[in-house]
Amino acid sequence: MSRYKRLTFWGADEHDDSLVREVIAGHKTVTADVVADYYAGYGELGDGGYVAGDLIEVLDGQRRPRCLIRATRVEIIRFGHIPEPVWRGEGFASAREFQEVHVRCLPQYDLHEEVELVALHFELVEVIQP
Repeated sequence: MSRYKRLTFWGADEHDDSLVREVIAGHKTVTADVVADYYAGYGELGDGGYVAGDLIEVLDGQRRPRCLIRATRVEIIRFGHIPEPVWRGEGFASAREFQEVHVRCLPQYDLHEEVELVALHFELVEVIQP
């Protein structure tokens, strides 16, 4: 039996589902990651390599399905030039805020102006009650 592709929005810990709630509320419509991580899956919590048209089941930190999204666009961007639709879709007030938060969330990377990220744009399809 096949299943939807999966994606987990990580919060501060496994009980923080704030990002999932932002997706469900329609405030978060983009997620971004470094290229290498985007294309590498992370087990049952995320498949990676999403393409436009994919239906993706969003899991919270406790591995519960919370909603279904559809990938609408995938683009490569540079960390030094975050397009407005990306930082707004991620829920930030500016490109600078996007950069500051991602530096804190991805400390394992040297995020400088030329680092490439993949931005996944999506739309909410269905809410799944936990």
